[in-house]
Amino acid sequence: MKIALVAPPFISVPPKKYGGTELFIGELAEGLQQKGVEVVLYANGESTASVETRWIYEKEEWPIQGEIEANLKGLNHSAWAIQDASSEADIIHLNHAPSLSFSHFVEKTFVYTIHHPYEQALAEYYALLPEVHYVTISDFQRQKLTMPKVRTIHHGIDPSTYKFQENKQPYLCFLGRIAPSKGTHLAIEIAKKSGIPLKIAGEIQPIYQEYWDNMVRPHVDGKFIEYIGELGMEHKNEMLGNSLALLFPIQWDEPFGLVLIESMACGTPVLAMPGGSVREIVKEGASGHIRSSVDELADCARNLKIAAKTVRAYMEEYFSVERMVRDYIQLYSDIASGEIQPSAETEPIVA
Repeated sequence: MKIALVAPPFISVPPKKYGGTELFIGELAEGLQQKGVEVVLYANGESTASVETRWIYEKEEWPIQGEIEANLKGLNHSAWAIQDASSEADIIHLNHAPSLSFSHFVEKTFVYTIHHPYEQALAEYYALLPEVHYVTISDFQRQKLTMPKVRTIHHGIDPSTYKFQENKQPYLCFLGRIAPSKGTHLAIEIAKKSGIPLKIAGEIQPIYQEYWDNMVRPHVDGKFIEYIGELGMEHKNEMLGNSLALLFPIQWDEPFGLVLIESMACGTPVLAMPGGSVREIVKEGASGHIRSSVDELADCARNLKIAAKTVRAYMEEYFSVERMVRDYIQLYSDIASGEIQPSAETEPIVA
Protein backbone atom coordinates (compact mmCIF):
# COMPACT_ATOMS: atom_id res chain seq x y z
CA MET A 1 0.00 0.00 0.00
CA LYS A 2 1.28 3.45 -0.94
CA ILE A 3 0.07 6.56 0.87
CA ALA A 4 0.49 10.12 -0.37
CA LEU A 5 0.52 12.33 2.70
CA VAL A 6 -0.10 15.97 1.76
CA ALA A 7 0.83 18.71 4.24
CA PRO A 8 0.29 22.46 3.85
CA PRO A 9 3.49 24.05 2.48
CA PHE A 10 3.92 26.82 5.05
CA ILE A 11 5.69 25.04 7.95
CA SER A 12 8.30 22.27 7.67
CA VAL A 13 7.45 18.69 8.63
CA PRO A 14 8.17 18.14 11.44
CA PRO A 15 8.04 21.78 12.62
CA LYS A 16 11.19 23.54 13.79
CA LYS A 17 9.17 25.25 16.51
CA TYR A 18 5.37 25.34 16.76
CA GLY A 19 3.17 23.48 14.28
CA GLY A 20 0.54 21.09 15.59
CA THR A 21 -0.63 19.77 12.21
CA GLU A 22 2.93 19.47 10.96
CA LEU A 23 4.00 17.56 14.07
CA PHE A 24 1.12 15.13 13.55
CA ILE A 25 1.99 14.65 9.86
CA GLY A 26 5.66 14.05 10.65
CA GLU A 27 4.87 11.47 13.33
CA LEU A 28 2.36 9.69 11.08
CA ALA A 29 4.67 9.63 8.05
CA GLU A 30 7.60 8.13 9.92
CA GLY A 31 5.39 5.76 11.90
CA LEU A 32 3.74 4.41 8.75
CA GLN A 33 7.08 3.84 7.09
CA GLN A 34 8.39 1.97 10.13
CA LYS A 35 5.39 -0.35 9.82
CA GLY A 36 6.23 -1.12 6.20
CA VAL A 37 3.76 1.26 4.55
CA GLU A 38 5.23 3.14 1.58
CA VAL A 39 4.84 6.89 2.13
CA VAL A 40 5.44 9.94 -0.03
CA LEU A 41 5.26 13.22 1.88
CA TYR A 42 4.32 16.42 0.06
CA ALA A 43 5.51 19.37 2.14
CA ASN A 44 8.19 22.06 1.70
CA GLY A 45 11.88 21.69 1.01
CA GLU A 46 12.90 22.43 4.60
CA SER A 47 11.07 19.35 5.87
CA THR A 48 13.27 16.75 7.57
CA ALA A 49 10.93 13.78 8.08
CA SER A 50 12.81 10.59 7.23
CA VAL A 51 10.53 9.57 4.37
CA GLU A 52 10.53 10.38 0.66
CA THR A 53 9.58 14.06 0.43
CA ARG A 54 8.55 16.08 -2.61
CA TRP A 55 7.96 19.82 -2.87
CA ILE A 56 7.59 22.78 -5.19
CA TYR A 57 8.13 25.43 -2.51
CA GLU A 58 11.55 25.08 -0.97
CA LYS A 59 11.29 27.50 1.96
CA GLU A 60 8.95 27.88 4.90
CA GLU A 61 6.67 30.91 5.00
CA TRP A 62 5.29 31.55 8.47
CA PRO A 63 3.46 33.61 9.49
CA ILE A 64 1.81 34.16 6.14
CA GLN A 65 -0.29 37.09 5.05
CA GLY A 66 -4.05 36.49 4.94
CA GLU A 67 -6.09 33.43 5.76
CA ILE A 68 -4.25 30.13 5.36
CA GLU A 69 -7.23 28.34 3.86
CA ALA A 70 -7.56 31.00 1.14
CA ASN A 71 -3.87 31.25 0.36
CA LEU A 72 -3.06 30.68 -3.29
CA LYS A 73 0.30 29.09 -2.47
CA GLY A 74 -1.51 26.43 -0.47
CA LEU A 75 -3.91 25.75 -3.33
CA ASN A 76 -1.12 25.54 -5.89
CA HIS A 77 0.88 23.18 -3.69
CA SER A 78 -2.14 20.93 -3.11
CA ALA A 79 -3.14 20.82 -6.78
CA TRP A 80 0.40 19.86 -7.79
CA ALA A 81 0.72 17.26 -5.03
CA ILE A 82 -2.59 15.56 -5.84
CA GLN A 83 -1.81 15.47 -9.55
CA ASP A 84 1.63 13.99 -8.84
CA ALA A 85 0.26 11.43 -6.38
CA SER A 86 -2.63 10.36 -8.59
CA SER A 87 -0.44 8.21 -10.83
CA GLU A 88 1.03 6.02 -8.08
CA ALA A 89 -0.63 6.36 -4.68
CA ASP A 90 -3.34 4.01 -3.46
CA ILE A 91 -4.72 6.59 -1.02
CA ILE A 92 -4.23 10.36 -0.95
CA HIS A 93 -4.35 11.67 2.62
CA LEU A 94 -5.03 15.42 2.83
CA ASN A 95 -4.75 17.91 5.70
CA HIS A 96 -5.86 21.17 4.05
CA ALA A 97 -9.57 21.87 3.51
CA PRO A 98 -9.53 23.59 0.09
CA SER A 99 -7.48 20.77 -1.42
CA LEU A 100 -10.48 18.45 -1.05
CA SER A 101 -12.10 20.19 -4.00
CA PHE A 102 -9.54 18.55 -6.29
CA SER A 103 -11.04 15.15 -5.43
CA HIS A 104 -13.72 15.96 -8.04
CA PHE A 105 -11.08 15.55 -10.77
CA VAL A 106 -9.01 12.60 -9.54
CA GLU A 107 -10.21 9.00 -9.45
CA LYS A 108 -8.45 8.08 -6.23
CA THR A 109 -9.50 7.35 -2.67
CA PHE A 110 -9.13 10.37 -0.39
CA VAL A 111 -8.69 10.52 3.38
CA TYR A 112 -8.90 13.89 5.12
CA THR A 113 -7.94 14.60 8.73
CA ILE A 114 -9.92 17.53 10.16
CA HIS A 115 -7.64 19.70 12.29
CA HIS A 116 -9.85 22.72 12.97
CA PRO A 117 -12.78 23.39 15.32
CA TYR A 118 -16.34 23.16 14.05
CA GLU A 119 -17.27 25.72 11.43
CA GLN A 120 -20.68 25.49 9.77
CA ALA A 121 -19.44 26.61 6.34
CA LEU A 122 -16.73 23.94 6.31
CA ALA A 123 -19.13 21.28 7.60
CA GLU A 124 -21.48 22.09 4.70
CA TYR A 125 -18.53 21.92 2.30
CA TYR A 126 -17.50 18.49 3.61
CA ALA A 127 -21.08 17.22 3.29
CA LEU A 128 -20.90 17.91 -0.45
CA LEU A 129 -17.96 15.48 -0.69
CA PRO A 130 -19.44 12.29 0.82
CA GLU A 131 -16.97 9.93 -0.88
CA VAL A 132 -14.06 11.29 1.16
CA HIS A 133 -13.11 9.31 4.27
CA TYR A 134 -12.97 11.85 7.09
CA VAL A 135 -10.98 11.54 10.31
CA THR A 136 -11.82 13.62 13.34
CA ILE A 137 -9.17 14.01 16.03
CA SER A 138 -11.65 13.81 18.91
CA ASP A 139 -15.17 12.54 19.48
CA PHE A 140 -16.12 16.05 20.55
CA GLN A 141 -15.07 17.38 17.15
CA ARG A 142 -17.19 14.75 15.40
CA GLN A 143 -20.45 15.49 17.22
CA LYS A 144 -21.89 18.02 14.76
CA LEU A 145 -20.63 16.45 11.54
CA THR A 146 -22.99 14.53 9.28
CA MET A 147 -20.76 12.99 6.61
CA PRO A 148 -21.36 9.25 6.10
CA LYS A 149 -17.71 8.18 6.40
CA VAL A 150 -16.21 9.55 9.62
CA ARG A 151 -14.18 7.98 12.40
CA THR A 152 -12.20 9.40 15.29
CA ILE A 153 -8.48 8.76 15.62
CA HIS A 154 -6.81 10.55 18.51
CA HIS A 155 -3.37 12.02 17.90
CA GLY A 156 -0.30 10.23 19.19
CA ILE A 157 3.37 11.10 19.62
CA ASP A 158 6.62 9.15 19.96
CA PRO A 159 7.39 8.86 23.70
CA SER A 160 11.09 8.39 22.99
CA THR A 161 11.25 11.93 21.56
CA TYR A 162 10.29 13.35 24.94
CA LYS A 163 12.53 13.27 27.98
CA PHE A 164 10.82 11.76 30.99
CA GLN A 165 11.69 13.78 34.08
CA GLU A 166 10.69 12.39 37.46
CA ASN A 167 12.17 15.12 39.64
CA LYS A 168 10.50 18.48 39.09
CA GLN A 169 11.50 22.07 39.70
CA PRO A 170 9.24 24.54 41.54
CA TYR A 171 7.46 26.22 38.64
CA LEU A 172 4.39 25.86 36.44
CA CYS A 173 4.41 26.30 32.67
CA PHE A 174 2.20 27.46 29.82
CA LEU A 175 2.99 26.41 26.25
CA GLY A 176 1.00 27.57 23.23
CA ARG A 177 -0.03 30.60 21.23
CA ILE A 178 -0.31 33.72 23.37
CA ALA A 179 -3.99 34.33 22.73
CA PRO A 180 -7.20 34.95 24.70
CA SER A 181 -8.67 31.61 23.60
CA LYS A 182 -5.65 29.80 25.07
CA GLY A 183 -6.09 31.54 28.42
CA THR A 184 -2.55 32.85 28.90
CA HIS A 185 -3.89 35.57 31.22
CA LEU A 186 -5.65 32.92 33.31
CA ALA A 187 -2.43 30.92 33.60
CA ILE A 188 -0.87 34.02 35.16
CA GLU A 189 -3.77 34.28 37.62
CA ILE A 190 -3.42 30.62 38.56
CA ALA A 191 0.30 31.05 39.19
CA LYS A 192 -0.23 34.12 41.37
CA LYS A 193 -3.00 32.51 43.41
CA SER A 194 -0.98 29.33 43.90
CA GLY A 195 2.22 31.19 44.77
CA ILE A 196 4.16 29.10 42.23
CA PRO A 197 6.27 30.81 39.52
CA LEU A 198 5.22 30.49 35.86
CA LYS A 199 7.21 30.08 32.65
CA ILE A 200 5.34 31.09 29.48
CA ALA A 201 6.45 29.90 26.03
CA GLY A 202 4.76 30.41 22.70
CA GLU A 203 4.27 32.50 19.61
CA ILE A 204 2.96 36.06 19.78
CA GLN A 205 1.10 36.50 16.49
CA PRO A 206 0.51 40.04 15.18
CA ILE A 207 -3.26 39.63 15.56
CA TYR A 208 -2.80 39.17 19.31
CA GLN A 209 -0.21 41.89 19.89
CA GLU A 210 -2.71 44.05 21.79
CA TYR A 211 -3.64 41.11 24.01
CA TRP A 212 0.04 40.53 24.78
CA ASP A 213 0.64 44.22 25.45
CA ASN A 214 -2.36 44.68 27.75
CA MET A 215 -3.08 41.33 29.39
CA VAL A 216 0.21 39.45 29.54
CA ARG A 217 3.33 41.61 29.25
CA PRO A 218 2.49 43.87 32.26
CA HIS A 219 2.74 40.78 34.49
CA VAL A 220 6.02 39.49 33.05
CA ASP A 221 8.81 40.40 35.46
CA GLY A 222 11.42 37.84 34.39
CA LYS A 223 11.32 36.22 37.82
CA PHE A 224 7.91 35.08 39.06
CA ILE A 225 6.28 35.38 35.62
CA GLU A 226 8.79 34.67 32.85
CA TYR A 227 8.30 34.73 29.07
CA ILE A 228 10.88 32.61 27.26
CA GLY A 229 9.68 32.92 23.65
CA GLU A 230 9.08 30.17 21.10
CA LEU A 231 10.76 26.85 21.79
CA GLY A 232 12.24 24.13 19.62
CA MET A 233 12.00 20.49 20.65
CA GLU A 234 15.03 20.45 22.95
CA HIS A 235 14.00 23.47 25.01
CA LYS A 236 10.33 22.43 24.98
CA ASN A 237 11.38 19.10 26.45
CA GLU A 238 13.38 20.85 29.14
CA MET A 239 10.63 23.25 30.14
CA LEU A 240 7.85 20.65 30.18
CA GLY A 241 9.91 17.96 31.83
CA ASN A 242 11.08 20.09 34.75
CA SER A 243 7.72 21.73 35.40
CA LEU A 244 5.40 20.75 38.22
CA ALA A 245 2.44 20.99 35.84
CA LEU A 246 1.32 22.36 32.51
CA LEU A 247 -1.46 24.95 32.77
CA PHE A 248 -4.14 24.63 30.08
CA PRO A 249 -6.90 27.12 30.99
CA ILE A 250 -8.54 26.81 27.59
CA GLN A 251 -11.29 29.28 26.66
CA TRP A 252 -12.57 27.66 23.49
CA ASP A 253 -13.56 24.23 22.22
CA GLU A 254 -10.21 23.01 20.96
CA PRO A 255 -10.56 19.82 18.88
CA PHE A 256 -7.33 18.35 20.27
CA GLY A 257 -4.46 19.80 22.31
CA LEU A 258 -1.17 18.19 21.28
CA VAL A 259 0.65 20.03 24.05
CA LEU A 260 -1.38 18.01 26.56
CA ILE A 261 0.10 14.71 25.47
CA GLU A 262 3.55 16.28 25.02
CA SER A 263 3.44 17.31 28.67
CA MET A 264 2.29 13.85 29.72
CA ALA A 265 5.14 12.29 27.74
CA CYS A 266 7.55 14.24 29.95
CA GLY A 267 5.81 12.94 33.06
CA THR A 268 4.24 16.32 33.76
CA PRO A 269 0.55 16.44 34.77
CA VAL A 270 -1.92 18.83 33.16
CA LEU A 271 -4.10 21.31 35.02
CA ALA A 272 -6.86 22.18 32.58
CA MET A 273 -10.22 23.85 32.26
CA PRO A 274 -12.94 21.83 30.51
CA GLY A 275 -13.58 22.62 26.88
CA GLY A 276 -13.66 20.75 23.60
CA SER A 277 -11.72 17.50 23.77
CA VAL A 278 -10.05 18.07 27.15
CA ARG A 279 -12.01 15.34 28.93
CA GLU A 280 -11.02 12.83 26.23
CA ILE A 281 -7.33 13.54 26.78
CA VAL A 282 -6.83 14.38 30.46
CA LYS A 283 -7.82 11.59 32.84
CA GLU A 284 -8.69 12.90 36.28
CA GLY A 285 -6.12 11.79 38.84
CA ALA A 286 -4.04 9.81 36.33
CA SER A 287 -2.66 12.49 34.00
CA GLY A 288 -3.89 15.69 35.60
CA HIS A 289 -6.92 17.55 36.93
CA ILE A 290 -9.80 19.33 35.23
CA ARG A 291 -11.43 22.23 37.04
CA SER A 292 -13.69 25.10 36.01
CA SER A 293 -12.13 28.00 37.91
CA VAL A 294 -8.80 29.72 38.51
CA ASP A 295 -9.12 29.19 42.27
CA GLU A 296 -9.70 25.45 41.88
CA LEU A 297 -6.73 25.03 39.55
CA ALA A 298 -4.52 27.07 41.87
CA ASP A 299 -5.51 24.73 44.69
CA CYS A 300 -4.65 21.72 42.52
CA ALA A 301 -1.25 23.24 41.76
CA ARG A 302 -0.48 23.62 45.46
CA ASN A 303 -1.51 20.05 46.21
CA LEU A 304 -0.23 17.98 43.30
CA LYS A 305 0.18 14.31 44.17
CA ILE A 306 0.20 12.58 40.77
CA ALA A 307 3.43 10.66 40.19
CA ALA A 308 5.37 11.42 37.03
CA LYS A 309 5.52 7.68 36.21
CA THR A 310 1.72 7.47 36.34
CA VAL A 311 1.38 10.37 33.91
CA ARG A 312 3.88 8.91 31.47
CA ALA A 313 2.30 5.45 31.61
CA TYR A 314 -1.13 6.87 30.82
CA MET A 315 0.23 8.74 27.81
CA GLU A 316 2.06 5.66 26.50
CA GLU A 317 -1.08 3.55 26.74
CA TYR A 318 -3.52 5.91 25.03
CA PHE A 319 -1.58 8.52 23.06
CA SER A 320 1.52 6.89 21.58
CA VAL A 321 2.37 7.28 17.91
CA GLU A 322 2.31 3.48 17.66
CA ARG A 323 -1.38 3.43 18.62
CA MET A 324 -2.16 6.31 16.24
CA VAL A 325 -0.33 4.68 13.33
CA ARG A 326 -2.05 1.38 14.02
CA ASP A 327 -5.44 3.12 13.86
CA TYR A 328 -4.61 4.81 10.54
CA ILE A 329 -3.33 1.56 9.03
CA GLN A 330 -6.61 -0.05 10.10
CA LEU A 331 -8.52 2.76 8.38
CA TYR A 332 -6.50 2.41 5.18
CA SER A 333 -6.96 -1.37 5.26
CA ASP A 334 -10.70 -1.10 5.85
CA ILE A 335 -10.95 1.25 2.87
CA ALA A 336 -8.91 -1.06 0.65
CA SER A 337 -10.99 -4.11 1.60
CA GLY A 338 -14.31 -2.30 1.27
CA GLU A 339 -15.13 -2.98 4.92
CA ILE A 340 -15.37 0.66 5.95
CA GLN A 341 -18.40 1.35 8.09
CA PRO A 342 -20.19 4.73 7.99
CA SER A 343 -19.54 6.86 11.07
CA ALA A 344 -17.56 4.17 12.87
CA GLU A 345 -17.74 4.72 16.61
CA THR A 346 -14.80 4.79 18.98
CA GLU A 347 -14.74 4.44 22.72
CA PRO A 348 -14.10 7.90 24.13
CA ILE A 349 -11.55 8.45 26.86
CA VAL A 350 -13.22 10.36 29.67
CA ALA A 351 -11.96 11.74 32.93
